[in-house]
Amino acid sequence: MDTANQQAETTRPFEVTHRLVLGIAVPMTLGFLTTPLLGLTDTAVVGHLGRPEALAGLAIGAILFDLIYGSLSFFRTSTTGLVAQAFGRGDIREQQAVFYRAMISAVALGLLMLALSPLILATAPDLMTGDAEVAAVTRQYFGIRMLTSPVTFANFAILGFVLGRGKGSLALLLQIVLNGTNILLAILFGLVLGWGVAGVAWATAAAEVVGLVMGLAIVSRQFSAAHRPSRVEIIDPGKLRQLFQLNADILIRSLILNGAFALLTRVGSSFGAVTLAANAVLMNIFMLSAFFLDGLAGAAEQLAGRAVGARFRPAFDRMLRLTGFWSFAMAGMVGLFFIAFGPAIIQTLTTSQEVQQAAAVYLPWAALTGLTGALAFQMDGIFIGATWSREMRNMMILSFVIYCGSLAVLVPPMGNHGLWLSLNLLLLMRGLFLAAMVPRKARQSFGL
Repeated sequence: MDTANQQAETTRPFEVTHRLVLGIAVPMTLGFLTTPLLGLTDTAVVGHLGRPEALAGLAIGAILFDLIYGSLSFFRTSTTGLVAQAFGRGDIREQQAVFYRAMISAVALGLLMLALSPLILATAPDLMTGDAEVAAVTRQYFGIRMLTSPVTFANFAILGFVLGRGKGSLALLLQIVLNGTNILLAILFGLVLGWGVAGVAWATAAAEVVGLVMGLAIVSRQFSAAHRPSRVEIIDPGKLRQLFQLNADILIRSLILNGAFALLTRVGSSFGAVTLAANAVLMNIFMLSAFFLDGLAGAAEQLAGRAVGARFRPAFDRMLRLTGFWSFAMAGMVGLFFIAFGPAIIQTLTTSQEVQQAAAVYLPWAALTGLTGALAFQMDGIFIGATWSREMRNMMILSFVIYCGSLAVLVPPMGNHGLWLSLNLLLLMRGLFLAAMVPRKARQSFGL
């Protein structure tokens, strides 16, 4: 049988439409936007205690948790990419096998985090603050959150499986249940029962368990007993190695990106407290832009993986165009929104007139991050979905090197303007470097 006939037999055509892209991206974006609402609720609950050290401890504990566990959220993205490829091939058995491998890995990592918790609790809070009372609150909050580490990572795997099958609305439902339960329990435990910071932490832990139970109930209903993988298939060394390599590459990418943000804060601190505070306020604008772009990155992730699994190049090319169009359209709208309403947002986030004035000066740079980062977010989704993770990791390293060079060159003459310009260059370079590799990688994956 010739190559053309072999390819025809393994190709599974499907159509990529605007509706398909937005059907994944919009629910994901709405789900991501429930996260800052949860943070605001926790802050309001603890803020009503009237103890500044409690609020500071909560803030540091949340940052610490996001820093460590956010970097380990690769379970969600790697699972999405691998499930999407199996979905594209029509391989129901492998979809289930990917889920089980992800769950086993998630539980194992969660247990490892529990084993490391005494060391983390003994050292990390003191590295974040010199105030003993604040550190004690941080330990209380973070210690409770760590108890459900296996559950947290398992929820990442469940969300990744659902998104890998292109079920954006179902993913939104899971996020609403998880964060909605968290908000209600935070008010109940923290305010009504008077548990304070501990109540907020227990609310999150309980919500994670509720999310896990609901997620498992939903996912198990999508499994077919006729296609249940064997234990040998689940622990296949080659498949496990692929999962671990993908996770490792995404982890390195995430750590370097977090390092870039940490470096931005460190350099910004040299400009004084007012500028540092202004930068912190403006980073909220960047993060809000990221929430919108993450939804489209998720759509690119699922559709790229599905196209590669289906070995259908036309769907991949169409996905490339449509996710690119919507990414830049969304980034443009978000950028204009922040230019128009940024000053009002800044006034909401801080009451200091000095900080407000400083933030207004650098607001255009923060508003620009959506446009300069749109391509990077889209490419991240495509490279993860297609499991081209090694190239994504390498381009992140190269972009970080250029970022460090731009800080050295631009910050001395331009000050904080140079700092923000460097951040925009980092985002832009990542996108351009990855986009330049797409034609070659696509030829390798599709053989065309």
